[in-house]
Amino acid sequence: MYWYYAKNGNRFGPIHEDELNRLVREGGILPQDLVWNFTMGDQWVTASSIERLFPSRTATPPPIHNQEVLTPVTQLALSAPSQTSAFTQKIKRFFAPVAAGCIVGFKYLAGMKFLLPILKTGGTMVLSIAAYAMHWGWLFAVGFVLLILVHECGHLVAAKKCGLKVGAPIFIPFMGALIALKEAPKNAWIESQVGIGGPILGTIGAAACEVIFLLTGNAFFRDLAYTGFFLNLFNLVPLGFLDGGRIVTALSPWIWLVGFVILAGLTYFHFNFLLLLILILSLPRLFSLFKQKSDAERRYYEVTTEQRVIMASMYFGLIAFLVLGMQMTHVIR
Repeated sequence: MYWYYAKNGNRFGPIHEDELNRLVREGGILPQDLVWNFTMGDQWVTASSIERLFPSRTATPPPIHNQEVLTPVTQLALSAPSQTSAFTQKIKRFFAPVAAGCIVGFKYLAGMKFLLPILKTGGTMVLSIAAYAMHWGWLFAVGFVLLILVHECGHLVAAKKCGLKVGAPIFIPFMGALIALKEAPKNAWIESQVGIGGPILGTIGAAACEVIFLLTGNAFFRDLAYTGFFLNLFNLVPLGFLDGGRIVTALSPWIWLVGFVILAGLTYFHFNFLLLLILILSLPRLFSLFKQKSDAERRYYEVTTEQRVIMASMYFGLIAFLVLGMQMTHVIR
């Protein structure tokens, strides 16, 4: 069974019941926090009202009347370290040849260069899924990572269309993913096309989740749709290395100042280390606005009026669509 829980007005989930129990044990969910699953209709309840989460009484051992039982218990406690040490040595003896075999295997696969992009993308995807699953459960983690993959494929397709050489997507847990451009865009128009490719395809992926929800009634896909719309809207913030920062190079780099104010406000009111990191990493490009530009740099930002109108229409139209999508898929339970 999958659960949702709410803390300080924020909703989290879906998570599996095992993950819910773990959060309760570790103090991630407190008795006064609210929980919900599909059996509760439209009513949230406090976690303390769920008997199996917060038992009303705990079992205590009876008084010790026979002192002789202390001797074997003490002996067992004293002998535990030696048993653990022996067990650890067995584990090491077992895994040493396995580790050696893995190293040899990786060296062999390194020679098969055509497999490296698959291993790089697939391996980092698995790591990201495992990291997200610890917080949201496996099912949602898989869906979330697939939405990120669709977004990155949008950048990949756009870069290929513009004739740029790119690497395979690499996933970074809690940071998203990226594709490495093996050559820099020749001008702001190409950079903006590569930048908007990800949000466009990512938005289509999120919309597909909403369509599946409408066809099946499975609320899981509506949650994925809302997450996808939010993910792509956030990436359109016009700042630094975010997609929006690359897109507005074809409009006016000075829009980065607007993006900086927006992200600084989000960081202040909803502090998050990732937001702070994005702000810091964006500063060098922001400072470049106030430096005198060379002839080559000025040519880089030269965009025709037609190109500027096309990109502005796509950028602001996509923002409007994503805001509407979030409103349609946001359900208060």
